[in-house]
Amino acid sequence: MLERLNQVMEQIERHLDGPIDVARLARTAVTSEYHLRRMFSTLAGMPLSQYIRRRRLTVAGAEVLAGRRTLLEIAVRYGYGSGEAFARAFRALHGVGPGEARRTGAALVSQPRLAFRLTVEGSGSMRYRVVDRPGFTVVGLKARVPLVHTGPNQAIIDFVRGIDPGTRERLEKLSDQEPRGTVAVCDDLDPSRAEGTELDYYHGVITSAPAPEGMAALPVPAGTWAVFTTSGPAPQAIQHLWRDVFTEWFPSNPYRGRPGPEILRTRLSPDGSEAEAELWLPVEREQG
Repeated sequence: MLERLNQVMEQIERHLDGPIDVARLARTAVTSEYHLRRMFSTLAGMPLSQYIRRRRLTVAGAEVLAGRRTLLEIAVRYGYGSGEAFARAFRALHGVGPGEARRTGAALVSQPRLAFRLTVEGSGSMRYRVVDRPGFTVVGLKARVPLVHTGPNQAIIDFVRGIDPGTRERLEKLSDQEPRGTVAVCDDLDPSRAEGTELDYYHGVITSAPAPEGMAALPVPAGTWAVFTTSGPAPQAIQHLWRDVFTEWFPSNPYRGRPGPEILRTRLSPDGSEAEAELWLPVEREQG
């Protein structure tokens, strides 16, 4: 998988001055477009679309300083429909407009080309199981929240804190399927997984019961799930679980992600210092 990801990086470099078809990149990686975007954002720490944009503006910046083409020619070469659109994007990355950068020889920001390499760290074996299960329903309280890649998601924290204890207790009693108890469910994420894009967040349970009045229901069709478990210091154990799933498990196993909700069940120790977690991700077997 790492070799195929590096082939994707090479393909991006060859087409920075032309259209980049993400579906074609996914075929190069022998995976789905959905899984390529998800894996890239996890490994690189940024969405694929953001990386491509930053690489284009890095190369365009060098051409701006070189002065051999007009600013409009550079804008068109790197996919911008107007000089104004190019100037806005250029300033967002470099902190200075292209005209000023050319006049003053300003220092610009550089997005390095990414390469993926395997690092052997001697970590322990990952605990997981793969299960096929019939359809089920997530029932709970729902909010539309922004995606946050690092650090706490304050929108989710505020939303959960605002749920009254009586509602939490009623919700807990509805749980009658794995994963048991209250779960955090993320669904309908933007394909780019860019910072600040929105997703549906459910504080809910997995159940066969109908949704009570005032609660939302998310039907989930039958499918295959990879289930990962971990325990350790909070929140590091959970953060490391997400990291290890995408940097170690997916590259080493014949599965890829498929569209569907991501489900996390967490149990904290009384003082909140330790956590036990179970992560459910929708998957499908790789073809070939």
